[in-house]
Amino acid sequence: MLKAENIKKRYFQNRGEANYFEAVKELSLTLAPGTVSVLMGRSGSGKTTLLHMLSGLLAPTEGRVLLDGTDIYALPDKELSEKRNRFLAVVPQARSLLDTLTVMENILLPARLYGRVGSEEAARTFMQALGIGHLKDAFPRGLSGGELRRAAIARSLCQDTPILLCDEPTGDLDDENTAIVLDILLKAAKEQGKAVFLATHESEALKIADAAYKMDGGRIEDILIN
Repeated sequence: MLKAENIKKRYFQNRGEANYFEAVKELSLTLAPGTVSVLMGRSGSGKTTLLHMLSGLLAPTEGRVLLDGTDIYALPDKELSEKRNRFLAVVPQARSLLDTLTVMENILLPARLYGRVGSEEAARTFMQALGIGHLKDAFPRGLSGGELRRAAIARSLCQDTPILLCDEPTGDLDDENTAIVLDILLKAAKEQGKAVFLATHESEALKIADAAYKMDGGRIEDILIN
C-alpha cells in the first residue's frame, strides 16, 4: 500500500508578495492494492508534481510518503532507488526511452538494472496487446509519439511491481488505443492486484476508476463516480 500523509510541495521564489509558490497544497491519499485511482486536472494543476512525490522522485516540503509503512524519503538514496525499482513502476509523461537501446532492451532494462532477469515472453505479450509487437528490434528515434508512449507502458508492466503510477499514459493515443490501454490498466488492478494511479485529462478513464479526484491549483477533491 502507498500512502501520502499531509504532503505539500512548495517552491521558493523571490518575486511578488509571497516568497514561495505552493504547487501542491496539503493532502492525504491512499492507493490500495487491486484498485484504480484516477486524478483529473488541467495542465499546471499539480498532477505531475503529486505523481513525482508519490513515486519517490520528488521529496515533499512537508508530510510523508509511506510504502508499506516505511517513509521512503527517510531512506538513504541507494535504498530508496532499490525500493522504487522493486515496488513502483512509473509511466512518465515525458519521453523516457534510451535511443541507444532497442524497444525490447528498453522494456527489460529496469528489471535488469537490479539483477532481475526480466521476462522477454512477458514483454512480447504486453507489446502485442499494445499493438507494438512488430517494433521489438526498432530503436526509439524511429517511433511515433504514440508508439513511444505504448513502449513506456509495456516497460512499466514488465517491471512486475505492485504499484503502477501513470502520468498521461494515453496522451498521444487515438480513441482505439486509449481504450486498449485503459483496459490493460484495469486488468493490472483487478487481475494482478496492482494499485494503479492514473493522472490524466482523459474523461474515459473515469469508467475504470474505483476512486476519482480532481486537482486544481494544487488542491485535490473527490469526484463522485457511478
